[in-house]
Amino acid sequence: MMSDALAAPKRSWQRRDRKAQLSVWFGWLIGTAIFVYCFQKISETTIWAFVWDAPAQAADLGARMVPPAWSYIHQLWRPIWDTLNIATMGTLISIVLAVPIAYCAARNTTPSVTFLRPIALFIIVASRSINSLIWALMLVTIVGPGVFAGIIAIGLRSIGFVAKLLYEAIEEIDESQVEAVRSTGASAAQTTTYGIVPQVMPAFAGISVFRWDINIRESTVLGLVGAGGIGLELNAAITQLYWTQVSLMLLVIIATVILSEWVSAKVRHAII
Repeated sequence: MMSDALAAPKRSWQRRDRKAQLSVWFGWLIGTAIFVYCFQKISETTIWAFVWDAPAQAADLGARMVPPAWSYIHQLWRPIWDTLNIATMGTLISIVLAVPIAYCAARNTTPSVTFLRPIALFIIVASRSINSLIWALMLVTIVGPGVFAGIIAIGLRSIGFVAKLLYEAIEEIDESQVEAVRSTGASAAQTTTYGIVPQVMPAFAGISVFRWDINIRESTVLGLVGAGGIGLELNAAITQLYWTQVSLMLLVIIATVILSEWVSAKVRHAII
């Protein structure tokens, strides 16, 4: 009996069986091959002498940006004001247009699942697929450079964001409250006003403020393509190599974004 126990092979615990382990190794092999191939493709178009010299160039550029040209700050109030207007007006336009789109996109409120809902979903996807810089670049060509092009670009970019989150919030409402309002003989408009709107209003307010916060950051760079705001001044300073002005504008942009973050956080906390 003792000899049989000693003769029995010892079992060792393994995390995976042989087939699973081979699959993992094969996956690592494929991943390594893809990484090597991509690295080779990148290396073919990369001038590595510039890469190795990048730390020295960055240090030299940083030295040229110090100290910031504080005397130039009085010329930045109007561009900053334009940037805030671009973000605010663009957000308001997107909210006005996103509400009916979200209503048509939500499965439980759309008037037509087969016709209107696909159109609304297509608008949401199209808006979210195109970056605000691309919208601004096209609109500058159409309506000319300036704040108006930036406002429309921010609005078109934000429609998809606001409408998507809003229609998802509409689909998650408590249908029993809607049925309770409808059972009193309320019309469709009254059912929406008293059964749906109160449930989605906190989400709607939070989404709107959050999108405004994002648009503050996006509107600071629209001037790079001629859509107004502080980005226009930043592009001019970079083109003319006025690095002390560039550092000042970067500090102003950072301060503006921090302020917008604080305001949006306070507003969301007060609402939600």
